[in-house]
Amino acid sequence: MIEKIINKQTYTYKIVDNCEIKADVYNVSGKEIKPAIVFIHGGALILGNRESHLVVIKTIANAGYTVVSIDYRLAPETKLKDIIEDLCDALNWVQNKGKSLFNIDPHRIGVVGNSAGGYLALMSGFAADYIPKALVSIYGYGDIDGNWFKNPDSFYCQQPLISEQAAYAAISTKIISETVPPHGNRFLFYTYCRQNGIWPKEVIGYDPRIEPAEMFDQFCPIRNITPSYPSTMLVHGDQDTDVPYERSVEMATKLEEAGVKHKLVTVPGKGHLFELAGFEDQAVAMAFSEVIIFLKQNI
Repeated sequence: MIEKIINKQTYTYKIVDNCEIKADVYNVSGKEIKPAIVFIHGGALILGNRESHLVVIKTIANAGYTVVSIDYRLAPETKLKDIIEDLCDALNWVQNKGKSLFNIDPHRIGVVGNSAGGYLALMSGFAADYIPKALVSIYGYGDIDGNWFKNPDSFYCQQPLISEQAAYAAISTKIISETVPPHGNRFLFYTYCRQNGIWPKEVIGYDPRIEPAEMFDQFCPIRNITPSYPSTMLVHGDQDTDVPYERSVEMATKLEEAGVKHKLVTVPGKGHLFELAGFEDQAVAMAFSEVIIFLKQNI
């Protein structure tokens, strides 16, 4: 595929307590009205920014979409309920302002996300005021209180153990909506959370080890799938050591049970962030060609 010249414009879609929450809009030159893809970056809801996955963003833009890559407030300074509020506000902004600001079709909007961004993409299928036409979750997850998150993780426990002091020294007391690589030491905080099984407590504010499961229903896409849920693609490497491949398999099963149009794309032999291998890697190229086909069929 020949890469086209892509224009980028930056907007502030929301301000909270003097924290500007921004979106970058990527568009190939042209006056035609285009469908839009809201892209949501990963980073465990703790780190990252709207430029974290440029190779994916530009691939989608080159396929004929206007891509709106959003920031959102980050945990643990901001809890999940307010992060989801940012997601909903971003979708409303794109749907209400996108036609006048960057010439999109407000009735043809999809959502794509990586990892935690994939989780938020799945949340948008039921929690938003504007429900997108289609979703793509790339190594995302549909539950946030399962054993994989609320217990110490075997993979992360093989890493050097992070002290409580180092972990909490890595985060801030003020609201933030983006971090710049190497993200300070915030990955230390995430590692500490996974080593101790406290990610849900730190990100949501509830501890699944002591709180009733019903408290987490509103934050779990897999528990909110109905026949009206949007068409969904799940893309996952079967060797993922961060978000287990089984999370997407479970989502696919629930979508099947509800009669929702969906597709599970397994990327053999690949782990988390598999796109970093580059599109010269046949498995990566094939996975993202499937993503583009799915978007064109459903938006």
